[in-house]
Amino acid sequence: MQGEPGPFTPDDFRVVGELALATWQAGADRDWSVPAGTLEWSCRYTAEHVVDSALAPAFFLASRRVHAYPSFEDFRISTDATIADLIDCLRTSVNVAHAVLVVTPPDARAIIRRRPVPQTAPAPAFAARCGLELILHNADIAAGLDIAFDPPRDLCERLYLATIDFPREEIERTDDSWSDLLAIGGRPRPSER
Repeated sequence: MQGEPGPFTPDDFRVVGELALATWQAGADRDWSVPAGTLEWSCRYTAEHVVDSALAPAFFLASRRVHAYPSFEDFRISTDATIADLIDCLRTSVNVAHAVLVVTPPDARAIIRRRPVPQTAPAPAFAARCGLELILHNADIAAGLDIAFDPPRDLCERLYLATIDFPREEIERTDDSWSDLLAIGGRPRPSER
């Protein structure tokens, strides 16, 4: 890579969301009851988790709470929701999260993690948290549905560097930032599949 990559931005998060939407749309007619990659979860259950994992941090950041998460219950997808409904829910979550990330002042902080102790962070860390969850679980869903998913390496590099302080697997870096993101998330590298 040439030069230093810039920060992972809200617009980068939106790109990850668009990549996930494209994957889900490509697999809309496939069997979502199969395992999502190496997870024990089905593709459908993983998709439901993804919708929540993009929306919940947006609510944390919007709350500006620093000692505990806001007292919302999980957002749940209707049990009779179709795959098309899940795609709409993902689009909604990505749009809400992006909007919150964009309007949050740079000096605002909120709780991003509560274990082992509450930890606060500014909006860029929330963009990275949402982006990491979304890109890793989209890879899981893509693997389960047998859909190619190969995100841009510059985006992956910015995301990798933005999550360097996150709790994660220790790995040896390679020249493939997508492979490295999969490895820190406990997934097999493309060469191991």
